[in-house]
Amino acid sequence: MIRKLLSATAGAIVALCAAAPAIAIPPPPPGVDTGEQAFRATYKELVETNTTLSSGSCTLAAERMAARLRAAGFADSQLTLFATPEHPKEGGLVAVLPGTSKSLKPMLLLAHVDVVEARREDWTRDPFTLIEEDGYFYGRGTVDDKAQAAIWTDIMARFAKEGFKPKRTIKLALTCGEETSGAFNGAEWLAKNRRELIDAAFALNEGGGGRTNGTPVSKGGKLEGLSFQVGEKAYQDFTLTATNPGGHSSQPVRENAIYDLSEGLLKIRDYQFPVEFNDTTRAFFTRIGALRGDAVGKAMIALAANPADTAALAIVQQDKMLASMLHTSCVATLVDAGHALNALPQRATANVNCRMFPGRTADETQAALAKAIGNPAITIEQRVKDKPIAKSPPLDPAIVGPVEKIAAKYFPGVTVVPTMLTGATDGVYMGAVGIPTYGVPGVWLDPDGNGLHGLNERVEVKSLLTGRAYLTELVRTLAQ
Repeated sequence: MIRKLLSATAGAIVALCAAAPAIAIPPPPPGVDTGEQAFRATYKELVETNTTLSSGSCTLAAERMAARLRAAGFADSQLTLFATPEHPKEGGLVAVLPGTSKSLKPMLLLAHVDVVEARREDWTRDPFTLIEEDGYFYGRGTVDDKAQAAIWTDIMARFAKEGFKPKRTIKLALTCGEETSGAFNGAEWLAKNRRELIDAAFALNEGGGGRTNGTPVSKGGKLEGLSFQVGEKAYQDFTLTATNPGGHSSQPVRENAIYDLSEGLLKIRDYQFPVEFNDTTRAFFTRIGALRGDAVGKAMIALAANPADTAALAIVQQDKMLASMLHTSCVATLVDAGHALNALPQRATANVNCRMFPGRTADETQAALAKAIGNPAITIEQRVKDKPIAKSPPLDPAIVGPVEKIAAKYFPGVTVVPTMLTGATDGVYMGAVGIPTYGVPGVWLDPDGNGLHGLNERVEVKSLLTGRAYLTELVRTLAQ
């Protein structure tokens, strides 16, 4: 889900690296087989396995990835396929490559294999056929999130084939349900029911990435920035309901469920949650502000130093992405009201979607909405109960250091900036059980977002292959 936000996040880094050189994949040592064809086959099989909630099967995708790992040398005891009787097609896979150290805790590679719905009649190309055209791979999930799922699977297979013995045990979790709030979620299920399978010192996940200047890198374009996700907001939907006895429309009265709900929604529109910072957002605003050097940059620095600076806030919040990083945000997304054209409405409901700042709970967000509305007749209910609180992981030098050092090799001249995502990933479930989760860079997007969650999703071939090379070296480094 979250990769659709990468282009906007990296957009804040545009001014940093306008003169960055074109990206080149460092050549492998002579005689070394990078296994690119095997990776392409894995990627193709994963993209061409329909994993939509309506008609696909994550379980099938997981089984196919398990077969590839088994062929690479994984024993059955190292592979755990899981699904529940209630959700037989929403299963997943956990694979374990044992480490040699008895003291180092494992690391976890996390990716979801489910994808957003895609109708063939709407797409230019078949969304479930991987097509390489004009320097791009096209297909549903080519980025979100089967690019990373295929890279993680390929890394595990390569390490097994070459006999790599990491000091730190490496675990892989391919899960379902990330794209649909309220659906069965494999990452959540593992965290609650099979914690021992995914127990780790930290996890690497989606959420990081980069953005080009609008021209494909393979055609001379430049990469303008890289984001390294350290923390995210928590997702929650609230159902607002206004009721009324109704009546005949020929005799209208002031008391009207639609009017009451509308007034409540306008109050939410005008309400702003308090500005707050954490280590990640303060570092982001300070670093980006200094590198920008313009009026917005100076306001970012001032606001990071003093969140009560209203003049700086007025400048910064003109950028919707920066504004969303500053506080919890809530917005109306769906409305349903009335029961007949010629009757006063008896019921009006709305969905308000909130992205809660790390550490904030659904209960306190609900209370803030109720206070802003100021009408106890409008009920507010959480659509999904007991969702975990978002927890930002630490800016751990043991992880940040290798991320930046290896990025300098694969993306020379491009700045890596820690960011807090304004969206949400499955990382929230890992954080809830004490596994700090980071969205690593690697794959970059174009400014238009590459069709994520929309039509004709695509990824530049060079982006995918460079991301694979970068992430392979990163995982190898963190596991030693």
